Amino acid sequence: MSAALALGRSRRSAIVIDEGLPRNRVTHEMHNFLSRDGIAPAEFRRIAREQIGNYPAIKFVQGKAESVEGNDGDFRVHVSDGKVFRSKKLLFATGKRDLPIDISGLYEVYGKSAFVCPYCDGWELQDQQLVMIAAGEAAMHLSKVLMGWSTNLTLCTNGPDEMKAEQRQELERHGIIVKDSPIQAIESEEGVVKQILLENGESVACTGIFFAPKLAAATDLPQSLGCEVSETGSVTADRIGKTNVPGVFSAGDAASEMYQAVAAASMGALAGMGINSELLDEAWKSV
Repeated sequence: MSAALALGRSRRSAIVIDEGLPRNRVTHEMHNFLSRDGIAPAEFRRIAREQIGNYPAIKFVQGKAESVEGNDGDFRVHVSDGKVFRSKKLLFATGKRDLPIDISGLYEVYGKSAFVCPYCDGWELQDQQLVMIAAGEAAMHLSKVLMGWSTNLTLCTNGPDEMKAEQRQELERHGIIVKDSPIQAIESEEGVVKQILLENGESVACTGIFFAPKLAAATDLPQSLGCEVSETGSVTADRIGKTNVPGVFSAGDAASEMYQAVAAASMGALAGMGINSELLDEAWKSV
């Protein structure tokens, strides 16, 4: 939508194909977005679409892009309802999707008292008794970051901790308790976590959880056009969203591991301006 706004103000026509399943739909609030801190994601999108509505050349299509084909100047996007849209340029802002994590009770608390990003939700859980669910390097990273919000931390690795002896010693030095027994279940009440039950019979009381998510690219359409992707599934793009395929751009979580709404919006705005600049340059050279 940020790219669409930039294109609309550049007097370009664009179609936004939106399946309507944003990853942050499970959360009650968005944070770290200047002037919109604490807003509900659905309300944020409503306001955004309302403002984009001031630019009639921008159209929204409810649906899922099933396939893409073509080249710079003439792309064709096939949508789930059978419609085909043609465009000179193409922007993938398809984000990432959460892969299932086999922990009983996690779904019930996700977005309510279990989160993945301390920068997004750490403030609300500051100084509380928190559990981290992660292993290996992800556990070390999360431990270091989360210490900024609470020092009352327990790490549940849900099986082998995948850490070196010096890493375990580092966690112990910072007072972080490590539990490597597999998690049996997360007990909660109306979305608020109460305790974590381990298979060895132990229980860990807590009021909040931060866990390392398992993510994958939401679509493989960029690869179908030849776009390069990283090991994490992010489309490789420069600072204005250009990929290695002429005419194809990518922005937001699809092209980054920042996973912040404000960062995605910034990348979208740059990609929108990048697309417009490319079209202007082509028009200039054609005369």
